[in-house]
Amino acid sequence: MSDRQPIIPKGMEAVYEKIHYASAVKVGDTIYVSGQIGRDEHMQLVEPREAQIVQAFENLKKVLAAAGAEMTDIVDLTSFHTDMRDLPLFMEVKDRYLTRDYPAWTAIGAAQLCGVPGYIIEIKAVAVLRR
Repeated sequence: MSDRQPIIPKGMEAVYEKIHYASAVKVGDTIYVSGQIGRDEHMQLVEPREAQIVQAFENLKKVLAAAGAEMTDIVDLTSFHTDMRDLPLFMEVKDRYLTRDYPAWTAIGAAQLCGVPGYIIEIKAVAVLRR
């Protein structure tokens, strides 16, 4: 029997049903969070730039909460940026959400995210529940 459990937070069901991927998958005490972008519960792009980054972190936080985790449970964070000049702004927002127990972090430049113009950030994470 597999202990693999898809995590589908309320308001994110369309991603699972229409795009066919889980917002996260929980295996044991480990949570693998799919890339979270700056779209709202109506799947609409959030603007301006800082608001989009905040929304991506809020989405990440929502997925973790649905799995029974918190931001401090993140052990690995990967961010994808369409413009690396946004890195200082991203770091400023990141520091509002990750205030201690800092995870490993990799920032990657990308030409486009989600195949849709306008998205500037995508954040994926791995979290481990504390015992």
